[in-house]
Amino acid sequence: MNYQEEDYLQLSGLQHFRFCRRQWALIHIENQWAENFRTVDGSLMHEKAHENGSSESRGDLLIVRGLAVHSSSLGVSGQCDVVEFRRNPDGILLQNREGLWQPFPVEYKRGKPKENNADSLQLCGQAMCLEEMLCCAIPEGALFYGETRRRLSVPFTQELRGQVQGLLTEMHDLFRKQYTPKVKPSKSCNACSLKELCLPKLMRVKKVSAYLSGAMEESS
Repeated sequence: MNYQEEDYLQLSGLQHFRFCRRQWALIHIENQWAENFRTVDGSLMHEKAHENGSSESRGDLLIVRGLAVHSSSLGVSGQCDVVEFRRNPDGILLQNREGLWQPFPVEYKRGKPKENNADSLQLCGQAMCLEEMLCCAIPEGALFYGETRRRLSVPFTQELRGQVQGLLTEMHDLFRKQYTPKVKPSKSCNACSLKELCLPKLMRVKKVSAYLSGAMEESS
């Protein structure tokens, strides 16, 4: 199945969806957003990584920042923080460049590696877009974490690719239905920038509509 461009979802939503399906829906379906320290700090790091789509050459290494990517088979579009093209006899041709080059996506994240694989899924999604656009195979990439100041290598296994495809299929289904999943409170809620909008504690016992109705009656 190939998606039309108007049906593309944001590739960055993969990370939100893996973290919390409700958070993803609040942001990408209901267009709600709230900033906290983590989101602001993460945005600043991404701005520095992108640097207006600039590129630079270092011998056998070409670094491209803020590269726009998309995939009609996955139905997503987005932007890579950094894609390194390394000279490699098994690589691909690049316009105005001699030799063959192997793409290697790098995603920048604040903090340190997470317990879940949300970041790896987002990076793998970027690689799958690049593979479709450039007609090549990309076996691995890397995540750079601001707190540890180190790269973490991420192999794009068939299992990881399957998870990307499965999650995106579910995302498209929810977006088509315009459905926001119910609250499933967890310890992760405390770090969520949308916790005041989501009302996780309140919605364990009653719906938001009932709460607002009761509040209006009390104030009248």
